[in-house]
Amino acid sequence: MRTFGFPEFLFILEAAKWTIALSLIAIIGGAIGGLLVALARTSESAAARGISTVFVQVFQGTPLLLQLFLIFFGAPVLGWDINPWLAAGFALILNTSAFLGEIWRGCIQAIPRGQWEAAEALGLHYVSRMRDVVLPQAFKIALPPTVGYMVQVIKGTSLAAIIGFAEVTRAGQIINNATFQPLIVFSVVAAIYFAMCWPLSLLAGRMERRQAAALTR
Repeated sequence: MRTFGFPEFLFILEAAKWTIALSLIAIIGGAIGGLLVALARTSESAAARGISTVFVQVFQGTPLLLQLFLIFFGAPVLGWDINPWLAAGFALILNTSAFLGEIWRGCIQAIPRGQWEAAEALGLHYVSRMRDVVLPQAFKIALPPTVGYMVQVIKGTSLAAIIGFAEVTRAGQIINNATFQPLIVFSVVAAIYFAMCWPLSLLAGRMERRQAAALTR
């Protein structure tokens, strides 16, 4: 039986790069999808609002773990060859799109109605109204909750271990199976997640305080 030592620590630490890579895929893809969802949710089209509402309710109303299972085990049933990278990335992008879309919808709707009416009075069509008037203001409101949600995305990547994706949690499982020292192994795993998430939590809190101070002036 192996004893937990520096090589085992390095093995888990090196797996953090895959956690970071998967998180970036989820955040970038989810940001694109989330913007589309937010725009659809605030659209003048009833069909777009309806479809986006169903999408949000499905992905917010079901566990991420179940979504991973359905994509990873369901795709081969439909004849699609999929590996843990694709399954984890696709599931996290869809899940992140739903949550960011709803966060950003609230930020868009938080813009005072007078701004919308002023843009309409200037004769701006929907695209120009959103691009030049609404979204720049909504972006400032959205920054703190978006950064805060990134912490949830990073922690959510740990569920990808269940389908064999070799990130920090999976690396910890492998080392634990070799050393049978779960307290040490998973304490290291927790410390690595904390090191990745804590700076983002501090940044989100700082942004919220600055935003609150700006609103009280």
